[in-house]
Amino acid sequence: MKENAGERAVTLGNYIAENGATVREAAKKFGISKSTVHKDVTEKLKHENAVLWERVRAVLDKNKAERHMRGGEATKQKYMDMKIYRA
Repeated sequence: MKENAGERAVTLGNYIAENGATVREAAKKFGISKSTVHKDVTEKLKHENAVLWERVRAVLDKNKAERHMRGGEATKQKYMDMKIYRA
């Protein structure tokens, strides 16, 4: 992803807003670190495109509120898989 930080922030912001993506998903999609994605969409995007920043903020807040459920499902699946292999 060879572009300046402002353009990258807008690109990442559009992806997150349109897909309801997590920071981790966006980082994987664009081949950059989670830290870079987070910094771009929380700090740099606000100065580049305030309307988009608000949309992204709403998605990130929703993802944060649901994070415990996603983690719980992953743990549940892990132990269910272990039971299958033990039987």
